[in-house]
Amino acid sequence: MFSLINRSDPVLEAAGLRTPAAISSSRAFDIVIATLAIFLMAGSFHIHFMLLAGDWDFWVDWKDRQFWVSITPIVAIVFPAAAQAWLWRMFRVPFGATFVVLCLILAEWVSRIFAFHGWVYFPYSLVWPATLLPGAIVLDMVLLLTRSWLFTGIFGAWAFGLMFYPSNWPMLAAYRVPAEHMGQMATVGDLIGYHFIRSATPEYLRYIERGTLRTFGGESALIASFFAAFMCSMVYFLFWHVGVLASKIHYLPNQMKKFMGMGGMKETDTFTGHQVPSELEGARS
Repeated sequence: MFSLINRSDPVLEAAGLRTPAAISSSRAFDIVIATLAIFLMAGSFHIHFMLLAGDWDFWVDWKDRQFWVSITPIVAIVFPAAAQAWLWRMFRVPFGATFVVLCLILAEWVSRIFAFHGWVYFPYSLVWPATLLPGAIVLDMVLLLTRSWLFTGIFGAWAFGLMFYPSNWPMLAAYRVPAEHMGQMATVGDLIGYHFIRSATPEYLRYIERGTLRTFGGESALIASFFAAFMCSMVYFLFWHVGVLASKIHYLPNQMKKFMGMGGMKETDTFTGHQVPSELEGARS
C-alpha cells in the first residue's frame, strides 16, 4: 500500500506538483482552509446558539428543569444535522456533529473568559456553558454504524435530546443544593444569581419553571427531556435536507453564450473535436 501511494506519477511530475515546495504549499493551503472553517463554524454556531438558547445557557440560575432542558438541545441540533449531511455526502466522514459542537464549545469559552469574566467580572460559577459533546458523539456513532440518515434521525437525534440533562448533571448538581435565604428555601445557583445583578429590563426577567409541567408526576426534567428528544428528531430531519441542498453543486445559466454565438452548440465534430452549432447540422449532413 505504501508503494502504491508513493508511486511516481509522470503527469504530476511534469506539472511540478510532486516537488517538496508544491507539497509544502498544498499542506499550508489545507491548514489555512481548515482554520478558516473552524472559525467560521464556531462563530456562526455561537451566534445561532446565543440568540436562540441565550440566557438558559448563560447563567447557572437559569438552568432549570423545564426550559433549559427542552430548548437547548432542540436549538443545538440544527448545526450538527446540517454538518453531518454535508460532510457525509461530500467526504463520507461521520464526525460532523462532534466537529461543530467542539467549535461551539471553543467559541463559548472564548466568550465566557474574555467577555463575561474578563469584561464584567462575572464568576465562572455563574456563566459556565453546558456541554453537548456526549450527545454529538452518539449522533456520529449512530451515523457511522447505520450509514443511514433515517436511523440517525430516529435513534441518534433521540439520544442527543435525552442525553443532554444527564451529561450536564455532574456539573449542575452542586448548584442544586438547597439553601436558606431570608427565611425562604433557594438553591446555591439562586444565591449566586442574587448577588450578581444583571439587566432589569422586562424582557430580561428570569423565566424558569413556569407553567403546569410539574403537575405530571413531578418529573418535569424527565418529561422535558423526552419532549426535547422528539423535537430533536424532527429538527434533525429538516436540517439534514438543508445540508443535502448545501452539498449539491448548482450552476447559474451562462447568458453570455448567446452573445458569443454559442447558444446552439450541442454536438462535437468527429474530426476537429469542436462543437457544431445546431443550425449547421443540416448543412453539414
